[in-house]
Amino acid sequence: MSTLDATRAELGLLVLYLGKAEARDKICRAIQYGSKFLSNGEPGTAQNVDKTTSLARKVFRLFKFVNDLHALISPTPQGTPLPLILLGKSKNALLSTFLFLDQFVWLGRTGIYQNKERTELIGRISLYCWLGSSVCTTLVELGELGRLSSSMKKLEKDLKNKNKYDNEQYRAKLNKSNERTLSLIKAGIDTVVAVGLLQLAPKTVTPRVTGAFGFVSSLISCYQLLPAPAKSKTL
Repeated sequence: MSTLDATRAELGLLVLYLGKAEARDKICRAIQYGSKFLSNGEPGTAQNVDKTTSLARKVFRLFKFVNDLHALISPTPQGTPLPLILLGKSKNALLSTFLFLDQFVWLGRTGIYQNKERTELIGRISLYCWLGSSVCTTLVELGELGRLSSSMKKLEKDLKNKNKYDNEQYRAKLNKSNERTLSLIKAGIDTVVAVGLLQLAPKTVTPRVTGAFGFVSSLISCYQLLPAPAKSKTL
């Protein structure tokens, strides 16, 4: 493959990536929380960027609550333990509620909805829903990692005389474990961000801490949305 072909292929992947509304939202999120880190809650250019980007992101999320609403009423994979099912459905319900209420926050911030006090109240309720969904996600990922670990150990015993990394099923489980570990880290970080936005621990989770954690969480989200690498074909 020539340099031009390689460049064209890479640009094609970039176009595909930026064509996703979710990817553009996460890039804006990184800008938003990076600005929050720089401003540390102080008035100025960085805080203006934080506020305007936050408002712009709400447009990307209009009607997005339907995704988690669909997940809420969809059947779960067979064999999933009841506690994990309940936690997963709670996560979907809370995240869907957060995204639904966030639309009213957008209406209030743009001046379409005139009741400022009620807008602020709805905003806090929505953030509590996001906090709850992040906690549920953390517990779900912990539970799923535990299940994956058990199944991988069982598979290792079956493959004791073979190289486990040559086994396609083991590699698939290992990749899934890595993905869930990253999701667990992100959910934990998002929990801290939600605490910071709600100012539940203002002395510990300052605007700068919130910005730093939110920026890292956004980078993880951007990475998770990258197109999967194409598998090499053997002739």
